[in-house]
Amino acid sequence: MSTLRDDCFSPPSGGTWTPVERALAHLRAGLVAVTEVEEVPLWHAAGRVLAAPTRARRAHPPTANAAVDGYAFAAPGERGGALSLPLLEGRAAAGSPFDGPVPGGHAVRILTGAPLPLGVDTVVLQEDVQIADGRLDVPAGWRRGANARDAGEDLTAGQALLQAGHRLRAPDLALLAAAGLREVAVHRPLRVALLSTGDELAPDDQPAAGSEIPDANRPMLAAALAAWGAEVVDLGQAPDQAAAVEAALDRGRETAHAIVTTGGASAGDEDHISAALRTAGTLGIWRIAMKPGRPLALGLWRGTPVFGLPGNPVAAFTCAALFARPALAVLAGTTWPEPAVVDVPAAFEKTKKAGRRELLRARLVGGRAEVFASEGSGRVSGLSWADGFVELLEPAQSVRPGDPVRYISFASLGL
Repeated sequence: MSTLRDDCFSPPSGGTWTPVERALAHLRAGLVAVTEVEEVPLWHAAGRVLAAPTRARRAHPPTANAAVDGYAFAAPGERGGALSLPLLEGRAAAGSPFDGPVPGGHAVRILTGAPLPLGVDTVVLQEDVQIADGRLDVPAGWRRGANARDAGEDLTAGQALLQAGHRLRAPDLALLAAAGLREVAVHRPLRVALLSTGDELAPDDQPAAGSEIPDANRPMLAAALAAWGAEVVDLGQAPDQAAAVEAALDRGRETAHAIVTTGGASAGDEDHISAALRTAGTLGIWRIAMKPGRPLALGLWRGTPVFGLPGNPVAAFTCAALFARPALAVLAGTTWPEPAVVDVPAAFEKTKKAGRRELLRARLVGGRAEVFASEGSGRVSGLSWADGFVELLEPAQSVRPGDPVRYISFASLGL
C-alpha cells in the first residue's frame, strides 16, 4: 500500500483556467495505487485488479491432442494416397489416454481432446473413413499433422500473460485457469466514501418541502462508483457547517481509501469542503476550462484523497466521469482509462466560442448524434435522456448537420 504526496493535487501552474488535457495529465502524474494487496482464488477474482504480472505455470495444451473425433495414425509421408491400416483395440479419450504406443502402419480410435498416443501424428475425421473387417480405410488427400494440436501451441510454460494493473474479466479467468494458476495477487477493492453537502438538501428519509431539493447526487454517484469497481461507503449528508463537514470527512478517512463529495467545492462563504481542506488538509482549486463544470476541490484530508465535485448533478456527473473516474482507477491499482472517442455525424447545429471544452449531453439515433434541447446544467433530465457526450474541443467551432463530431458513450466511461 502506497501513500500520496502532499502536493499530488496541486493544480497546474500558469493561467487562470487550465485546459482539460493539461489538467488530466497533471493529475495523472501525481497518483499511485493506495489499496492493499491480497491473494485470492480465481473464483473470487472477477473484477479485481492484478497487483503483479502473471506467467503460465504449465503449457496449454499440456500434451499434443486430437482436435476432432476420428482415428489417429503415423502418416507415411507429408501427403498421400489411400491407406488401409489395421485398427487397434481400445481408444484414446480425454482423461483416458490410450495405453501404450501405436505401432507404425496401425491406427487407433481417438476422441476430441484426447492426448495423441505415442507413435501417431495425424488424425482423420470419422466421417471421412470406412471401417471394415478391423481395418481403417483412409481416402487419398490426408495431410501429416491434420486435426492434431501441438503441445503448448496456445501457451507455453513461463509465458507472460497479464500485466499488473489489469482488471480481470471472465475471459481472463479462463486464460489464467488454463495456464495452471489457481490464485492471483490482486488489489483489494477501492473503498470510496460519498458525501453530499448543502443546507438545501432534503433529508433522505423525508420528502422535499418548500425550497428543499432531493439529493440526486448520492444515488447517481454511488451507482457510478459501484460500476467502476469501488466499494461505496455512504457518509450521507452534511449541512453547510464546518464542524459537520469536518466530522463527515473524518468518518470517510477512517473507513475509505478516498472521499468523493458534492457541493461546497468552490471558494465562497458556504464552500466548507474547500475551507476544510485549506485549513486541516491540503487543497488544490482546479479551475478547468470545461463546460459544464466549475472549480474542482482536490486535496488530501489528513492523508486521504478528496475529490470535491460541484453540487449541480449535471456538473457532478460530468466531472466524475472525466476526472474522478480515471483518478480513482489509478488509486485502485489499475491503469489510467482513456475514454473511447468515435466520430459520428451531427444531427444538430451549434456555434461555439473558443476557450473552453464543451460536453453536450447526447445520444445516437440512427448513427447520428442528437444533443439535449437545453445546455443548462440544471436540467437533470438530460442525463437520463442521453447515452453519451458530444465533446467539442477548445477551438471555436461551427457544427452543421452531417459534420463529424466527437462522441463518447457513457458505456465507454463505465456508466
